[in-house]
Amino acid sequence: MAVLTVAFFCWEGRLQIRTTLQRGWESAGKLIRHVEHNAAGPHMGETGGIETESGMMIGAETESEPETVPETEVPFSPHAVESTKPSNFIASTGIEVNGTVLDDPAAYVSDTDIQFGMPQDYTDVDGIVTFRGNNFRDNPTYGHADIRDASIEGVWTQQTGALTVGSATWTGSGWTGQPLLRRWSRSQKKNMAMYDWAKEKDDLVEVIYACMDGYVYFLDMETGEKTRDPLYLGWTFKGAGALDPRGYPILYVGAGYDSNEGTAHAFIVNLVDMSIMYEFGAIDEFSLRGNLSYFDSSPLVDAETDTLIWPGENGILYLFHLNTVYDQTTGQISINPDKVVKWHYMGTRTSVQQYWLGMEDSCDIYKGYLFVADNGGNLMCMDLHTLQLVWVQDTLDDTNDTPVLSAEDGHLYLYISTSFHIGWRSNTTAPIPIWKIDAETGEIIWKREYDCYSQKGVSGGVQSTIAVGRDSLDDNIYVTVAMTGTPSGGVLACLDKKTGEVKWEHKAFYAWSSPACVYNEDGTGYVIYASCGGRMYLLDGKTGAQFTQFELSEGAIEASPAVYNNYVIIGTRSSKIWGLKLH
Repeated sequence: MAVLTVAFFCWEGRLQIRTTLQRGWESAGKLIRHVEHNAAGPHMGETGGIETESGMMIGAETESEPETVPETEVPFSPHAVESTKPSNFIASTGIEVNGTVLDDPAAYVSDTDIQFGMPQDYTDVDGIVTFRGNNFRDNPTYGHADIRDASIEGVWTQQTGALTVGSATWTGSGWTGQPLLRRWSRSQKKNMAMYDWAKEKDDLVEVIYACMDGYVYFLDMETGEKTRDPLYLGWTFKGAGALDPRGYPILYVGAGYDSNEGTAHAFIVNLVDMSIMYEFGAIDEFSLRGNLSYFDSSPLVDAETDTLIWPGENGILYLFHLNTVYDQTTGQISINPDKVVKWHYMGTRTSVQQYWLGMEDSCDIYKGYLFVADNGGNLMCMDLHTLQLVWVQDTLDDTNDTPVLSAEDGHLYLYISTSFHIGWRSNTTAPIPIWKIDAETGEIIWKREYDCYSQKGVSGGVQSTIAVGRDSLDDNIYVTVAMTGTPSGGVLACLDKKTGEVKWEHKAFYAWSSPACVYNEDGTGYVIYASCGGRMYLLDGKTGAQFTQFELSEGAIEASPAVYNNYVIIGTRSSKIWGLKLH
């Protein structure tokens, strides 16, 4: 008798479920595994590795390089040129302050001076506190690894669940789905709603993982054991959320879909007693996108001005003066937002059918300037003092990958790509550019294109966030391109920072998960990434040689990893959180 099964496939923040008969699915599964097995392995130029009979790639020996010394400040005076004038792409903007819509948005001037520094200055806490680590979105890793054998060990798994809303069922961890990692001090833990053993473990690194089953999970990074009761909020969480960079026990997390509890919105959670301190964003009347109110973006906090900065898929950028009060001795913490500023916009191409409003990615900030892309094909640079757009660059399509800032030779650049939303530019295939952008003017420095397929609801192109190399990988960037070559094919491309030339490609089943660069203390760099075929790969960052692969799931992996020393934490759509260790 045929058995009905459910298979989960990657989708850009939405759910797709396909059912098949077991006997048909077994054949399909063999085909997928066959395609991925034969696609795996780099396509390299002159400096390739050697593939063994077992499929392992061994790269040529490389000398370790000195650790990159981070720049302490970059001169920055952003301005538009003719091709990046905001009026080319943005028809109008509006501002609301404490519930009052300003008649003249150009008259707005902030009474606080928001200033973000270099990425290493965003936080001094132990861990990963936001998507891709900081305000440049360039580092989902903490500390150094000690990789010797170039192998991956599966240390533990933790089961998650599912959340059904109407006819849709959400499972596991979705896109972007990066976990947060935090090593709390003993004095902080003593007041928290943690299990006693967790309070007593001095070297505990806590995994904080908001999942699509409506729960936030709290786990020991080394063992996967629960450190406290899971927090049920009742909405699907696809984005990473964020922890407060000042070390305060606050979780900022946004729902990615409506639920039986009500409309999606954002939460600010007290991690001492697990209470909800503040909620916002449900059916915001200031939104120009109707009742859609999803929050996949991972926010940033300006420590000096106590300001929370959070883009929403409803097309609103929120800025809250939080009025945070925290007493570490007693564990008492409170917020009382006394100024709420909202900014919205309308694109020149925006319609109900395409080029929608809304920001699904996460923003970057340097000094007083914010960078964010949107569903409508716009990469925007904004002055946070005036909330006026400085420049806008056309990204052609629904852009979900987060832009990454990079300081190079005393100048600031952005790396970004886009997706292919079927029907917007083509009904078959479309070129997907990977761009290097001058962050001062928005001008394109170079672009590298891949032809990609797409499906309705399952976008090809680039959904992941680009990894920018440093140390031994300082000349490179790494990007996963989905549905290129074939509808199920993908590449991890290593591109030259200066020229955009392809140095090597690793071919496998397509990926939405963001790659991560992991470094030994001597600066030797490796690259890990996970595919929608359920596997994680460990590569030589210089040559693309595949050292090993590890099968995590028979279903898709959409989430992105966070790394702490040798530990890699990642969730899957098959309702498991994995704790992996690099050796």
